[in-house]
Amino acid sequence: MFQTYDDVADPTLGPDRAKKLQAELRTRGLDGFIIPRSDEHQGEYVPPHAERLRWLTGFSGSAGLAIVLLDKAAIFIDGRYTLQVRYQVDINVFEPQSLMDMPPAQWVEENLPRGAKLAYDPWLHTVEGVERLRKAAQKAGATLIAVENNLVDAVWSEQPEKPKAPIQPHPLKFAGEAATDKLKRITNQLQSCDANAAIITMPDSIAWLFNIRGGDVSHSPLPLSFAIVYEEGHAELFVDEDKIPKETRSHLGNVVTLLTPGDLGPTLDKLGTGKREIRIDPTTCATWIHDRLAKAGAVIKRGDDLCELPKARKNDAEVAGTRAAHIRDGQALSRFLAWLAREAPGGKVTEMSAAIQLEAFREETGALKEISFDTISGSGPNGAIVHYRVTTDTDRALGDGELFLVDSGAQYLDGTTDVTRTIAIGTPSQEMKDCFTRVLKGHISLASARFPKGTSGAQLDALARMALWQAGLDFDHGTGHGVGSYLSVHEGPQRISKTGHVPLDTGMIVSNEPGYYKTDAFGIRIENLLVVLPPAPIKGGEREMMGFETITLAPIDLSLVEASLLTADEKVWLNAYHARVTELVGPALSAAEKEWLEKATHTI
Repeated sequence: MFQTYDDVADPTLGPDRAKKLQAELRTRGLDGFIIPRSDEHQGEYVPPHAERLRWLTGFSGSAGLAIVLLDKAAIFIDGRYTLQVRYQVDINVFEPQSLMDMPPAQWVEENLPRGAKLAYDPWLHTVEGVERLRKAAQKAGATLIAVENNLVDAVWSEQPEKPKAPIQPHPLKFAGEAATDKLKRITNQLQSCDANAAIITMPDSIAWLFNIRGGDVSHSPLPLSFAIVYEEGHAELFVDEDKIPKETRSHLGNVVTLLTPGDLGPTLDKLGTGKREIRIDPTTCATWIHDRLAKAGAVIKRGDDLCELPKARKNDAEVAGTRAAHIRDGQALSRFLAWLAREAPGGKVTEMSAAIQLEAFREETGALKEISFDTISGSGPNGAIVHYRVTTDTDRALGDGELFLVDSGAQYLDGTTDVTRTIAIGTPSQEMKDCFTRVLKGHISLASARFPKGTSGAQLDALARMALWQAGLDFDHGTGHGVGSYLSVHEGPQRISKTGHVPLDTGMIVSNEPGYYKTDAFGIRIENLLVVLPPAPIKGGEREMMGFETITLAPIDLSLVEASLLTADEKVWLNAYHARVTELVGPALSAAEKEWLEKATHTI
């Protein structure tokens, strides 16, 4: 099994750990410390030793931050975790704050005492993040101070060791482009922006660039490491040599020079001494790297990670691979849904047993390398917790008349999947059907969209919300995120959201996942992955328009669809989608499963 169900969040531990941290502050003559949910690479998934926020507060979400002062503390979370934070964290110690309504910088400005010294670990904050916090501290009449040794590490007595998972070559048939050719492309970009070198800090960018995959964090095949690409066309990879087996060393030999993590600092110093112009991404680069370069005398040029857009624009091999992965994954998911329809009535299935069974069906494909994130398996009121994670303590049966939301995904060598289905257990209420159908209408509207080149996700986001808005409803998460190719299930820079301003481009993969969540009652989400298609003519139109191909293949629960709310075109889309599911998924199913699938995808 690739996930566990132990309840690691214990809010009762937070008060004592906060007191230990405050004692450490007093010892060092400091007035506060900032604890982000991040590691040196600023990624969504972090290794166990870097789960400092989780250890301190109990909060297990994928994004968040805490600030501990001598007399108070706060934890900052986004809309996905509004409910979750209240049962994982002692809110009498760590006061919950919305990242949108009360950003950390604003809280610092309003709560930091005049003359105070607020400390931070420069490895765990981006350049832009520190700049915002420093301005806030200055407005409060206080000082932001970088510390060499993390204060949480000083009081975390049983902190795990850093990971050393082996790094493997990613086959060319899946990558679709040789690492030497990718490096040449990035070098050309570097030359065009008049920089001598670029620092690459994001492990997924490094994995893509050198066609390697690792296992240092859960669920994403990331090799934690740093890289420098030079305008002359060569590169250096800073990685623990214990993680490089012979086969990988041979694979990388013609592409990159291997150095140790300890070589990074002196190499940055050398770049600075030479007054070289160095490109960094201020939104992802640790401020430690920026400050080391600046102190050594380097000329720092800010810009996006040069690998991010090329990585997001999947090539033909990657698109073909993700199609194959989604057919395989759709077969496993359809088998699961058939099993659920048979076993769930009468309370025979729990949230945890459902998640275990779904992973088992994926394992039976023979191609599963990992799951792409912890399965969100929530029935009834638990489904209303957007990023709910079932544990042995929270596990509950799928009750009659309730909704069951299951959001899951898999990692295959040829692609990464992410899919959500909401299923009625027994007979749904009219309210459930109305809300579900409005979510479905938004899903169909986005999937069917045609748009000119240069359109961003922010311009499309409202399509997924309109039917909900008309009923006075909405959801507090983005409509869609980018997805990698046997990489991170959440990939930038593209996304469908109010803040998604990067233009969508051919080959990008994004999720389409509108939802609705009624606190303490039920949750609804319908998620498929989409591939952005190149511009094509529209009959009678004047301009070519881009569009989407839906690549996720699994039935949508028709018992939850209020057909009278659907337009004729929406019914056509739904029937056509289910016909594709039957055609591509059906052949791999057993006779009983095929019979179920035919009923589950009947024409409406």
